[in-house]
Amino acid sequence: MADNGIKRRDFVGGGALLAGALAGGLGEAQVRTPSNAPAKKAPAGRILNYNENMEYRRLGKTGLMVSAVCLGGHWKRISTTGVKNITPFDSWDYLKAPGFFESRDKVMSHCIEVGINYVDAMAAVEVVAYGQLLKGRRDKFYLGYGWWAREPRIPEYRDPKRLMQAFDENLKQAGLDYVDVWRITLPMEGVPDLGELQRVEDAAIEGLTRAKKQGKARFTGVSTHNRVWLKALIEQYPEQIEVALFPYTANSKQLPTDSVFDSIKEYDVGVFGIKPFSDQAIFSGDSSLTSPTAEEDDRRARLTLRYILGNPGITAPIPGMVNTHQVDNAVLAVRERRTLDAKEKAELNDIGRGMWARLRPDHQWLRDWEYV
Repeated sequence: MADNGIKRRDFVGGGALLAGALAGGLGEAQVRTPSNAPAKKAPAGRILNYNENMEYRRLGKTGLMVSAVCLGGHWKRISTTGVKNITPFDSWDYLKAPGFFESRDKVMSHCIEVGINYVDAMAAVEVVAYGQLLKGRRDKFYLGYGWWAREPRIPEYRDPKRLMQAFDENLKQAGLDYVDVWRITLPMEGVPDLGELQRVEDAAIEGLTRAKKQGKARFTGVSTHNRVWLKALIEQYPEQIEVALFPYTANSKQLPTDSVFDSIKEYDVGVFGIKPFSDQAIFSGDSSLTSPTAEEDDRRARLTLRYILGNPGITAPIPGMVNTHQVDNAVLAVRERRTLDAKEKAELNDIGRGMWARLRPDHQWLRDWEYV
């Protein structure tokens, strides 16, 4: 691990650099102005599960062409589809819940119909569930894999040998021979000291390198909730960090200087935006089709997705969609114009203010991604 100075040391303290920069006055953050024109379509032969009505985007240096909106692994509020809500959402009990697999299968089948070709999973039960649901249709989806409870986010797995042993066991449990993208989940909280931080990095980078050499991960990257650390990792490990996952919400803005998007562009990193709906905080209703605010919430979802897609640094947002209506609404957002007019910008600002007010205590860290 090279010495990255204050950038690397700062993460040990939990992100003081970003807080200090904001306190010092960044002024008006600028977002790249998107074009109204949809991305030029690549030849269908290069695209998995191609649908002429879907837009596809190049996932950085991986060269994969992925749909402009992809399927996130989380199934929060799945109770609105008739499946019993189980706490926590990543409980193994879901695999035995009546109607669970039928609900997920229906969403995945509809994703195939509309041309969505990437599904992401980062919790154990998600990996196992989607591993089963992908049988017979790996030619339709790329799989993004993470298993946070058995990765360097947990101290026990900050050892390359232990990490790879867990990776092999996980693939076997999920019935998978390989994954398309292994995006290791890094610690959410600050790491106690630089020595421990190096252990995390060394284990993650070594594990990703081995998995790719062994043909068990076609491409590699990381998922993190820390902007400063992510920027340093992209610059330090360009071969391993081909893909990055981080939060990008209705109120996220690109920093005018020292933005993570500067490094993303320089090193040609593919990006999936997680938490596009801020843990559902942009919505007034409960995601049910019969909600009194269903139409309003659909519009909020589309407006947010259009805003995120307007940043060329984001390859695709990955919302966790729980019914086919949400899939169709996301596809509609992809086909609508990107540039927001004055009225829509004002509405998005209102959505952002309401989002911050509704954020649950355990998701206050999303505020750290207002400036990226």
